[in-house]
Amino acid sequence: MALVSRLPPTKFFLHDNARIPIFSSSPNRTPNYFSRSKSVLNVPPTTIISCALQQGPASSASSSPGQGASEEEELRVVTAIQTSYNDIVIIETREYRALLLDSTQNVHSIFNNGPDKWTGSYWDEFAALPAIIPRDGPVAILGLGGGTAAHLMLDAWPGLDLEGWEIDEVLIHKARDYLGLSALERPAGRLEVKIGDALSPSPEASRRYAGIVVDLFGGGRVLPLLEEEETWAELKGRLMPGGRIMVNCGGIDIVRLSWAPAWELNPTIRAMRAVFGGGSVAELCWKKAEGYNYMALTGPLPDLDEWASLVPSQLRDNVRQWRCTWRWFVEISSSSTNCTWIACDGRDFSNRKKFI
Repeated sequence: MALVSRLPPTKFFLHDNARIPIFSSSPNRTPNYFSRSKSVLNVPPTTIISCALQQGPASSASSSPGQGASEEEELRVVTAIQTSYNDIVIIETREYRALLLDSTQNVHSIFNNGPDKWTGSYWDEFAALPAIIPRDGPVAILGLGGGTAAHLMLDAWPGLDLEGWEIDEVLIHKARDYLGLSALERPAGRLEVKIGDALSPSPEASRRYAGIVVDLFGGGRVLPLLEEEETWAELKGRLMPGGRIMVNCGGIDIVRLSWAPAWELNPTIRAMRAVFGGGSVAELCWKKAEGYNYMALTGPLPDLDEWASLVPSQLRDNVRQWRCTWRWFVEISSSSTNCTWIACDGRDFSNRKKFI
């Protein structure tokens, strides 16, 4: 599934302790309240939620007077159900529908009502993957959720052979009903949905993929199996030659040290680095997506300008932000008084006094 975007997904979020007035369709009823600490599973599907939303913190490059002010947004709960895997809630505004899962009520999928499907969040990153993988192989999404990544990937690459794995069958039914998933599925579409545990051994494990998208979360955090090296060794074996894996790695749980590369503080990226980081050229790249999420990409760092030229214009700035997970090598000169710092991609950083 997806992560850790705060509600709602259009760069707004609710305070963790916010109390939100819920008004039923009957004007004579007294409003009830729920908060992020309460479940909304008992909210009738026709409920209208009218709440003040506080805009999230803007970056220094984009902040302007008036940002951070509250504005009114109306949300409607269109369905809410509890399964053996999830607390599923789908809400709707004038502009989009959003899938909230588990007790954290984090946003796991977004389905925009208008023609512009881009989310401004980490889901967009996955749509850039097909440009740098073999064209003759299938792509798997592990953690299909409500299908946001599938929508974006097939919109940008209509001929893609896409396979989506999701453990919660009820969630798939809800995504078909409310998030447009059925329009993507075969035979009319290019998506084949698989119900099951994407990380468990199965007959499908023998299939080789040109690309694998990994977006697996539970209880508001990355699945613990993604923090184990053995998991990535197994997934590496599912790739065809030249194939790559792109991963939503979640956030970091500790304060970043000024000298520490950010990727070193993410346990999923560290586990991947142990599997994909061998040799003199690192086989793992990383970036920080919009919001709290860190992303990882296996394989050497692509030519970013060439990659940008192959993707939709909305993704060009995104792909130029990818970086190598640096491994530094010191070459000592014969006099042993000087040394040369060589980055993992061969670039000479001898004159750089500070780097991360």
